[in-house]
Amino acid sequence: MDFPAQANIQKDVTCPICLELLTMPLSLDCGHSFCQACITAKSMESGTHQGEEGTCPVCQCKYQFWNLRPNQPLANIAKKVRENMSPQKQKLCEVHGEKLLTFCKEDGKAICQHCAQSAEHRGHQIFFIEKVIKEYQEKLQAALKKLRKEHTKVEELEADIKEKRVSWKNHMQSERQRILKGFNEMRDILNSEEKKVLQKLEEDEVNVLDNLIVARDQFAQQKQCLRELISDIEHQIWGSSVDTVQDMINVMKRSESWTLKKPNIVSKKLKSTFLIPDLSGMLQVFKVDVMLKPVNAISNITISADKRQVTVVHNFPLKSIYPFDFSAFDILGCQHFSSGKYYWEVDVSGKIAWILGVYSKGRSLKRKGDSGFFFDPKVNHLDVYSRFKPQLGYWVIGLQNESEYKVFEESSTSDSKVLTLFMPVPPCRIGVFLDYEARIVSFFNVTNHGSLIYKFSECQFSQTTYPYFNPWNCQYPITLCPPSS
Repeated sequence: MDFPAQANIQKDVTCPICLELLTMPLSLDCGHSFCQACITAKSMESGTHQGEEGTCPVCQCKYQFWNLRPNQPLANIAKKVRENMSPQKQKLCEVHGEKLLTFCKEDGKAICQHCAQSAEHRGHQIFFIEKVIKEYQEKLQAALKKLRKEHTKVEELEADIKEKRVSWKNHMQSERQRILKGFNEMRDILNSEEKKVLQKLEEDEVNVLDNLIVARDQFAQQKQCLRELISDIEHQIWGSSVDTVQDMINVMKRSESWTLKKPNIVSKKLKSTFLIPDLSGMLQVFKVDVMLKPVNAISNITISADKRQVTVVHNFPLKSIYPFDFSAFDILGCQHFSSGKYYWEVDVSGKIAWILGVYSKGRSLKRKGDSGFFFDPKVNHLDVYSRFKPQLGYWVIGLQNESEYKVFEESSTSDSKVLTLFMPVPPCRIGVFLDYEARIVSFFNVTNHGSLIYKFSECQFSQTTYPYFNPWNCQYPITLCPPSS
């Protein structure tokens, strides 16, 4: 007999309840046949054997228990099919030679009904095999759902790695441009340093990208293992024969022990770890001893005796300058410049708000009625830089709300945009460099190895320029550092 024909016959003589070849088949009026033990157990379970009317497990037609008829022709066919089957496919009790219709949970194996009533299994939890299969099908469904979520998570993390690689490359490109720009500004004294920093940048870029590749490969391996596990579950989940129970248990254990291992990858927040050389140190040759201009007795700020420190008068009523007028805190340096190169440093330790830079005196420095910075810890104003524009004679940077560093971009129009400066290391000490002839004002983070904060490169100075400071309504002072410090 060819295989398709045998498969069709085997299907016809398979019990719909236990899914094994029929043993002592009994037929219902509807034409469906079942193993005697299977339909008897079903009838006892539903009370049909006590005279109540039962329903066919296949088509739901009603029947009476005493109307069950032995089907000898079907039994003979089942016997022939059983004889033609390989021994491996015949799952019978090794002790009693009967079908394995029940499952012992304590021993974790399928047993026949005689074994279920033996002393060996007395007191054990015994269930019909189809109930156990259904239970594990439900568990495997839950496991499959969980692992599919894990698979989705792996794909998301894999995509995150790809995004990080692109982001890191873009970040490195921006860093490279920033470094090159910094070196070009001071080419005469930075040629030897440029090569060193770029080399370090390349090394760190390669290291980070290599780490991301390793992380990607690790995820690929885990993804493959997860695919195999999902495939095994999908293969087992619809299994219904006795021999699949142990396989179900095994694959269930594998799914429960699966854990996604996240490799160490680069943080989502890509930090700036590459610094141009200490430019502020190289600018010491241009250092000038800046001091503060005295103020009148009714001013809202006080100047120290050595003219190096400016402090806001305590308990200054904030509402009296509300809103947007901080001209009350304007202070200029004693020195004024109309040519040459100059460098000075300012200590802003502890302050949560300040403004400093260069002011061109050719443009009127108003004390009243101007709108400018306004500091209120509870409010973020959109127009805090309304008067500190390069077009109005201010080339300054500022801090507001403790952590927001701002600057006006250079623009030929009056609608300059306020830029937010990225400061990986908050500055406690800031260097200011003025090159009058080159029309440049640069700011350096002395706290962070003299890294460049920002550079104005097209300053339109109107004759005399002054160092400019504004402590805002913040109790901590602004201190000018002496050249020797």
